[in-house]
Amino acid sequence: MESRSVKLIELLTRLLCDTRYELTADAAYLFAQTQDNQDSVLSAASELLDKGLVRRILILKTAAKSGYPGFEHWKQKLNASGVSDECIEGVSIDADLALNTLVEAEAMVDHAKLKRYGTIYIVASPFHQLRAYMTSVTAVMRRYPELNLYSYVGHSLPWQKNVAHSQGSSRGARLTFITTELERIEKYQGKGDLASVDSVLDHLNNRETVN
Repeated sequence: MESRSVKLIELLTRLLCDTRYELTADAAYLFAQTQDNQDSVLSAASELLDKGLVRRILILKTAAKSGYPGFEHWKQKLNASGVSDECIEGVSIDADLALNTLVEAEAMVDHAKLKRYGTIYIVASPFHQLRAYMTSVTAVMRRYPELNLYSYVGHSLPWQKNVAHSQGSSRGARLTFITTELERIEKYQGKGDLASVDSVLDHLNNRETVN
């Protein structure tokens, strides 16, 4: 097996089974999803709070766009699951920007820097978790190296169900998105837009050394 494949499997395994921050983290960021997949991340939010793993939940503060139902819709869903308004914090983005994983990651990191947060859990749907975390580390390296990221995978939903993903522009069984996400990782790394697997592993190792 090629060295890169081995490293990618190591990274994926560690993100799916990440250790927990020893203290209560400043926040968890829920990566935007379509309505088809939103329950995966929204259900994880109340779990994180109930377990005392985080102090607050961060979601994009924008109207519905690019497949994301919008801040107010998600806030209502979180409220219905027992998450109070006081525990929900909006992350602002430029109104002219279309949503994608990098735009979200950069907005989340800029928000954390403004608030001086030190530790955040990254939450995405299972098929998106690897790229969401790698993209978040990429933004951390470029904009706020002091921020430590932990992985908390969203709840699994039926893998063979046909759903909309990726700003609502892709449709298929959830299991097919595993392959397309891996293809995007390779593509964006080739363009220099995504950190290397080794760099993301370094973040995990250095994070655990510090904490």
